[in-house]
Amino acid sequence: MSAAPAIAARPVARETGNAVPVTVVCLCILLAWYLAAIPMNWVITGPKIEAAGGGLSNILSFSWNDARPVIPAPHQIAQELWKSVFTVAPWSVKSLLYHGWITLSSTLLGFVLGSLLGIALAIAIVHVKFLAKSLMPWIIASQTIPILAIAPMVIVVLGSIGFTGLVPKSLISMYLCFFPVTIGMVKGLTSPETTQLDLMRTYHASTSQVLWKLRFPASVPFLFTSLKVAVAIALTGAIVGELPTGAIAGIGARLLQGSYYGQTVQIWAALFMGSFLAAALVWLVSVAERFTLRRMGEKP
Repeated sequence: MSAAPAIAARPVARETGNAVPVTVVCLCILLAWYLAAIPMNWVITGPKIEAAGGGLSNILSFSWNDARPVIPAPHQIAQELWKSVFTVAPWSVKSLLYHGWITLSSTLLGFVLGSLLGIALAIAIVHVKFLAKSLMPWIIASQTIPILAIAPMVIVVLGSIGFTGLVPKSLISMYLCFFPVTIGMVKGLTSPETTQLDLMRTYHASTSQVLWKLRFPASVPFLFTSLKVAVAIALTGAIVGELPTGAIAGIGARLLQGSYYGQTVQIWAALFMGSFLAAALVWLVSVAERFTLRRMGEKP
């Protein structure tokens, strides 16, 4: 009877063991951030501190609470996030939820398009032998071109033929996220062993049957690993796509507005909002992965 509580307590102990190191690292980062803000903001706050008579209290007060710091303190970012998320209407142009939704919509569209393109290219590469040598090098080379150089050209070209708003940003996201999906799916589709492929041949399975009954199920873990990378990159592509357009909505637009008016706290708050969105998207893909693998028979 005494063994049951001990067994039940193991997951709790494991979670506690994982939480403690993460908490310690976060506290160390916060401490280093607060300490670094003092010398980094000295150019702005130094004269104010001297005019106030100096002293540790004035140094900390001015360094951590200046309206336009070089590096804002963590609590200033938290206050800006609270103000722009919870104290204004979600549909207001001052709300980060509104800007986050604008960026998220193009992210999701680009992610879907890029994932479908990546899967299609991987299937073609696996089944058409010459594509592995002719197409794959170009796919790899496509990722060596800086996205900051491509984004303005895509926006201008598509804008000249009447495509504006969601579509150009989605295509930039698609361009970034199709690559990890293609690479992951090629690896996954070629992961079945030779004996498994030989067994399918003995059953006289067609190419499509081998794909859907063997290759594709074997590639599912590789696919979800790639999707986690792709969805985060898609968000980055959507934000980058908003920068050269002078957009008035979206996280990229929020970054531009902050840079125009020297609102560094607003810039950092928008960056953190983008980080939270990326983390949420990766988490959703992880949830879908666990659900799918369990439906396929994997034990929890």
